[in-house]
Amino acid sequence: MSAVLGIDGGGTRTRASIVDGANVLAFVENGSIKRLRVGTVTAEENLRTILKEVFVKAGVKNVKAASAGVASATMPGVKDWITGVFSEFGVKHSEVVGDEVIALDGAFKGGPGILQIAGTGSNCIGRAPDGGRESAGGWSSRLGDEGSGYWIGLHAVRRALRAYDHEEPTQILETVAGIWRTKSLEELVNLGDSTPGPDFAALAPAIDKLAGEGDAVALDVLKQAAEDLVESVLLVRSKLRRKHALAVEVPVAWIGSVIGKSRIVREAFVAGLKAAAPEMPVRDTEVAGIEGAVWRAQQLAKAAD
Repeated sequence: MSAVLGIDGGGTRTRASIVDGANVLAFVENGSIKRLRVGTVTAEENLRTILKEVFVKAGVKNVKAASAGVASATMPGVKDWITGVFSEFGVKHSEVVGDEVIALDGAFKGGPGILQIAGTGSNCIGRAPDGGRESAGGWSSRLGDEGSGYWIGLHAVRRALRAYDHEEPTQILETVAGIWRTKSLEELVNLGDSTPGPDFAALAPAIDKLAGEGDAVALDVLKQAAEDLVESVLLVRSKLRRKHALAVEVPVAWIGSVIGKSRIVREAFVAGLKAAAPEMPVRDTEVAGIEGAVWRAQQLAKAAD
């Protein structure tokens, strides 16, 4: 048995897969294991639940190695508790890395390239042919994450309030009030300004729908999101060229619901990259982070032989 386990622990859901060679024995989805999002107790419960499910579905009692890509993997204690849970399930060789790391390897399998992440949060990471890495963004919802789902929701409300002051037409505030179930503008503002506050990322699909229907404020927010994501990729590209003597274009891949589900953002993102760097290859389809986790687990298993 040479089965390995891959975990993709994103901000909203977790995916787990057990693979033996080229055969996928099991694939399971469950709730988030990101402590900052769901809390310590729920995160640990979700991890144990998904591990039990994937082992039962795969029909195996142990795996040779495991790789987990987790949002906020660098937070204190995160690697320790995940490794500890892995040990409970008999996993001797394991690693816990950022979800951007497994996504990068899901796209390029250890090779060079640039990956733009744009889901609940955003981050861009690139790898040069010499293995060196550069990044941009990923500084949290409050301090950065431009172009993310959270950023879109937050800035849509901000710009809608500005439009309200200027008596400019937009359906954003009415739409958000319906989602948040607020009965007045004051109540909406108080909820939006509360701590920990509502889930701004959950507003992104509604903002995308409004933009598709012609809401000018919503459309401007999505266009700005795409511009920010393009700028992030180009910044990483510049760093790779300057710091790692990169003389050729490396491919660009992407992952996350903002680009994957919003046609407006995706088309503007791809067009922006093509305009700035016509020779830079841009992947047409979304990366599967779980594939990178499995690939990394297979490398761990080989190293353990």
